[in-house]
Amino acid sequence: MTAGPDRDIRGRGFSRRAALQAAWDWIDRHVAPGAPQPLAPAGCAGLCLAADVPAARDWPAADLAAVDGFAVASSDTLGAGSYNPVPLMAAVAVAAGDRLPAGCDAVIPFEAVQTVGPIVEAIDPVAPGSGIERRGAWAGAGSPLLPAVRRLRASDLGLLAAAGPALVPVSPPPRVRLLLAGGPKGGGADLLGPMLSALVARDGGLVEGPERLPADREGLAAAFVRPGADLMLAAGRSGTGLDDAAPPALAAAGSLDLHGIAMRPGGSAGLGLAGGVPVLLLPGEPMAALAAYELLAGRAVRLAAGRPPGLPQATVTAVTARKLVSEIGCVDLHRVRLDAGGRAEPVASPGWPGLAAAARADGFVLIPAESEGVPDGASVTIYRFD
Repeated sequence: MTAGPDRDIRGRGFSRRAALQAAWDWIDRHVAPGAPQPLAPAGCAGLCLAADVPAARDWPAADLAAVDGFAVASSDTLGAGSYNPVPLMAAVAVAAGDRLPAGCDAVIPFEAVQTVGPIVEAIDPVAPGSGIERRGAWAGAGSPLLPAVRRLRASDLGLLAAAGPALVPVSPPPRVRLLLAGGPKGGGADLLGPMLSALVARDGGLVEGPERLPADREGLAAAFVRPGADLMLAAGRSGTGLDDAAPPALAAAGSLDLHGIAMRPGGSAGLGLAGGVPVLLLPGEPMAALAAYELLAGRAVRLAAGRPPGLPQATVTAVTARKLVSEIGCVDLHRVRLDAGGRAEPVASPGWPGLAAAARADGFVLIPAESEGVPDGASVTIYRFD
């Protein structure tokens, strides 16, 4: 369902709700990362590559010792054994990471030799290439080094410094304006501000705010059109109450394209545009705001940051200890915990408000809209909160 700017459901309720997939499709059409920025690897921690990065040089740049020992010609160790030590006439002591001396094609570890005065004797043979990291083993000049959309980790930065170009293209962090509309119901700005700020930062955004605004249509509309943000999240006053001013304010400021999503909790969420900037309306009840962020707003932040849009949580598979009750027609975010036997048991129903149940849960299970629930003993995927 598309809710036009002249549609006002306050005091009447939703006649129907848009499918969650329709909301995802809207986000995917309207949200994109900013123009790539070239940065030195040292300044790229946590950012996503905007394009594939090829190796600027071979890595390693030369044949290197992979273990501590003696660099040797492997042919000199033929026939060596504990009862037949073979003197090594050209053995050079090396440490792991040292460049391999000319004429050597293997490194024999210290444990495989014995010394008799100044003479080094092999007591085990080594094959050509043993104990060596070959030039270009991990990357040849011009070959793929790291793929686009990869979120750069500490090890990636080291690899880029060793074999990458001086500057790499990254997606800049999106500026996310966080508006708390009218002292959100059921929790208040003191609760929603820290929670949503942490989630935005987790997904790669730079939080602007949070800013508290009165439940005033004109004031909210003015905040929506204020320039400077790449994405806006407005928490609170998104429902069907007479004082729920956020949807009509967004309609007045630009467009209210979707309002009311077939999901629990968080079904009063909405999406639209103001000054060309995507705006996501989140409920003010804390658990509903958390669910709407995870399933809607988080996707938008991740796309704007150049990250994959899917849920970022680690997952674990478990069987249900009891039935997870659901209703046909809505995607349900069901809070669960793992019992002593590693089985998933419900903490609260999707329609039950409050963050206390989320704090006691290990994660959540998503039950599709066409399902009446998950029976006990069934396998489920848990998205972990940690």
